[in-house]
Amino acid sequence: MRVLTPWQRLAAGGGAAAVIWAIGIVGYMAIEGFSFLDAAYQTLTAVTTAGFGEINPLGDAGRIFTIIIIILGVTVILYVLTAVMQIAVEGELESLFGGRRTRSRIKAIKDHFILCGFGRVGEEIGREFTARGVDFVIVESNPEAIERAGQRGYLLLEGDATNDDILKKAGIERARCLLAASDSDASNTFIVLAAKAMNPDIFIVSRAGNPESEPRMHRAGAHRVFSPYIAAGRHMALSALQPILVGLVDMTVAAPESALLAEIEIAMDGGLAGRTIEEVLTTSPTIVVLAIQRASGELSVDPQRQAQLAVGDKLIVMGREDELEAIHPR
Repeated sequence: MRVLTPWQRLAAGGGAAAVIWAIGIVGYMAIEGFSFLDAAYQTLTAVTTAGFGEINPLGDAGRIFTIIIIILGVTVILYVLTAVMQIAVEGELESLFGGRRTRSRIKAIKDHFILCGFGRVGEEIGREFTARGVDFVIVESNPEAIERAGQRGYLLLEGDATNDDILKKAGIERARCLLAASDSDASNTFIVLAAKAMNPDIFIVSRAGNPESEPRMHRAGAHRVFSPYIAAGRHMALSALQPILVGLVDMTVAAPESALLAEIEIAMDGGLAGRTIEEVLTTSPTIVVLAIQRASGELSVDPQRQAQLAVGDKLIVMGREDELEAIHPR
């Protein structure tokens, strides 16, 4: 037997009420000889049990008919009210438990990314993170953006990313990186300041619509600041001047199934510290090491295979994702 949803029950109840009203009008006109208006009024007072009395004295048949109309009317009203209450209660429960599930999922992750803003730039970031299997939380207050993020099934926290409580709920203390990607440079600057105050060690990437905002964001604590318009312009210029080189870079970024560029950080508990590059790549012979950045900040391009790795160093490599996963510290 098919079970109706609360909304379907509400619609069915409304339809039943209309049918009862029509039956009542026809019945009073046929049994008591009421006019259409009198019959409609008498039916309405009977169905709603308003108790205004009879328009004209009713005979036995009219009274029996009225009893039937009252019973049917009360039944339909109770049915409709039950559906309305169920819709209200389920809506509240869904909101309550949905919020709890979101908070539980956020508490269960660490070394994740916090994406503040889900506009055009944020949507592309979310798509890229999803393609690479990265854990991330979106913080957004715009209803339209919230709806889009919800439709894609992203882990979403509704609120203002400049608010310390919201950042705390997003797991700022455990996060690996925060991306300030709202459409407002002022908001992004405040987000960077708030995030840096709560977690001084977090890596921060910020969006700047106006190039003049970049120095302020760097002073606020952003490690990288990107202007989408400047980046797009440079990319188009390089595509015209050096199309093969740009095509190669695009392929390594957009096609992880073939080869990709990656950054591997040497951590204390990753098992790579103290080993040479050659030892690290023993099981991944096709990976190409492009550069190594020492913990001091010194960058060495095409390092020697016998170079020893230390905690805080970063390897910039290119290779297949399966081989990168094999050597990446756990």
